[in-house]
Amino acid sequence: MKTVLFGFAGSGKTELFHALAGPGAGGVNRAMVKVPEPRLEPLVELFQPRKKTYAEIEYVDLPGGGGKGSGLSQKVQSDIRTGDCLLAVLDGFSGFHSPEDQYLDIETEFLISDETVADKRLERLALDRKKGKHLVDPGEEEALERAKALLEKEKPLRTDPELAEHPLLRGFRFLSAKPVLFVWNHAEEEPPPSLPEPGPSQSHLALSAKLERELAEIEDPEEKEVLLRDFGLEASALETIIARTYAMLGLITFLTVGEKEVRAWTLRRGSTAFEAAGAVHSDIQRGFIRAEVLSWSDFERCKRFKTAKDKGLLRLEGKEYIVQDGDIITFRFNI
Repeated sequence: MKTVLFGFAGSGKTELFHALAGPGAGGVNRAMVKVPEPRLEPLVELFQPRKKTYAEIEYVDLPGGGGKGSGLSQKVQSDIRTGDCLLAVLDGFSGFHSPEDQYLDIETEFLISDETVADKRLERLALDRKKGKHLVDPGEEEALERAKALLEKEKPLRTDPELAEHPLLRGFRFLSAKPVLFVWNHAEEEPPPSLPEPGPSQSHLALSAKLERELAEIEDPEEKEVLLRDFGLEASALETIIARTYAMLGLITFLTVGEKEVRAWTLRRGSTAFEAAGAVHSDIQRGFIRAEVLSWSDFERCKRFKTAKDKGLLRLEGKEYIVQDGDIITFRFNI
């Protein structure tokens, strides 16, 4: 699952990308980033495994961007379409072009681009019908008309989640349908700006990308704590970014345990135990028999698997069980 960072030239997006990717990411524009997972620690303490593995999500820093006030370049708009989630960085430190205007410019660009795509496809469908072709899908046409009506009201497609995720519209990769986190990048010595209210699949966060990169490069926890305290911060904003983009991608975490490894796995919300087995290994999915499941809340209460089993909280589930965030799963399989 890919999160794309973009913004107008000079917005600080590359600095933020390097903060996310860590000190070893110099010269690259793509990185797999660990998802913070505090639930791993008590499991590591219990099992003492040889290995601890975090779930990861991909971040990509798009080159270019276009000038503030002149719109995003066509290449950036095209490249954005490849992302599953968007992270738009707004320049709130230079004073050249207000972050409020940048935010509105980006949203307007998305609306115009999507309306153009919808219009062209509807025109093509009308032409096919006029020529007597019988391949026009009325469901697709209806969905496009609904999308166009929403866009004409200057509302992003993400404001209608059902329409944004419509299977017949996925191939168009509409920009305003994608979940987006707007990062208001302010000067580190300035107070955070007031932020707009969040909306469906849209969120806002204020931070200093320069400060976040400095924090990411500090390995000594005590030194990092001192810098956070100096700026009146309780924690780095990077964990918030990762957690929010992870959630906006519609992802959850399930856990597997053992003496060899304690691991967090990424899974689409609403996925089954059978699909979770496939995320671990195709052989486990192929030979799936049952999933032994302990919910995280039950583990927290019991602290031990034997206690949970004695209380009847360790459950056997079939292929169709819908995995919940934090489930600890042991797969029974035979190949």
